[in-house]
Amino acid sequence: MPGQTERSPEWGKLHSDILDVRSLEGICLYQCKLSELKLSSETPSSSAAYESSKKSVPAVDRISFAEAIRYISRYEGKIFVIKYGGSAMNGGESAGDGASESFAQDVTLLKKMGIKIVVVHGGGREITAMLEKLGMPTRFINGQRYTDDETMKIVEMMLAGNINKSIVSMINKYDGTALGISGVDGSLFKAKYVDRDALGNVGHIKQVNVKLLHELLRMNWMPVIAPIGIASDGKHLNVNADLAAASVASALKAEKLVYLSDVPGVMSNGKLIPTLTEEKAHQLIASGTVTDGMIPKIRAAFETLRAGVNKVHIIDGRLPHSLLLEIFTDEGIGTELIRTETNGAFSPSFSEKS
Repeated sequence: MPGQTERSPEWGKLHSDILDVRSLEGICLYQCKLSELKLSSETPSSSAAYESSKKSVPAVDRISFAEAIRYISRYEGKIFVIKYGGSAMNGGESAGDGASESFAQDVTLLKKMGIKIVVVHGGGREITAMLEKLGMPTRFINGQRYTDDETMKIVEMMLAGNINKSIVSMINKYDGTALGISGVDGSLFKAKYVDRDALGNVGHIKQVNVKLLHELLRMNWMPVIAPIGIASDGKHLNVNADLAAASVASALKAEKLVYLSDVPGVMSNGKLIPTLTEEKAHQLIASGTVTDGMIPKIRAAFETLRAGVNKVHIIDGRLPHSLLLEIFTDEGIGTELIRTETNGAFSPSFSEKS
């Protein structure tokens, strides 16, 4: 990827030695006995930067699942939480067109490998578009949508209805066994008002019904969750999808939390940062290098790491099969966030040491 720096040699040596991941040359999906899942290679986008970066990304059919079988088996039975939204969700298509083929194929393939997948999705752009159609004003306060009772009805209609069901349908097209729910169902997300006077029906999650999620995963479902919480007074609250995904990952002690975004990852001076520690993240925020919506995403990511999640990834969801390319290639394509860095060598934060 143009402008991308390499992950540290120590990181690569450590991961290759343990996981026995070889180069991307001469690789086929059929060796994984999943040839029935045809992977598309096109995702529309008008972004010049996106088009430029796409040219340097290796084709997904060159990932050696057969050679990386130890890598795959290490994740079998583990939980990945995937946050899906923004440009990554509609691939540049109009609101309501549903999940991209690439994303649906990727999560289905991961599930067929024995990885437990939980999807948390957003839908801010689609909500704004619907409000505009209805002639209802949209107001943001410190990056959060002011959500009165009438706006909340539209938020819930779009998130738990149109958007959620489009994603579920696309995944099930590839036999992904997805099940759409909102945070209200089964009291999945017990939430608290952020600031009722200033923001209205906007909440943050206090408690996740982990038992419900584990039961769905045990029954081989892939939960696809709309980020709506329920307050103690019974009112439904609009919850930030990035923070909802972090709460789910933390509660489940997930192996990975992956943010599919509309940027290549965390950037510094036009270059992708392949691996990011919390200390370095604080420096980037203080210097103004990292700004706007990336700040809460990064802060939430490190909170999940402290809560027991092993790794967090921020990747460009507009790239075809970016999820597979980040997880099953040694160099990855986005930014991974880890807990510690020792003497210049990155210390893995999960069971690779064992």
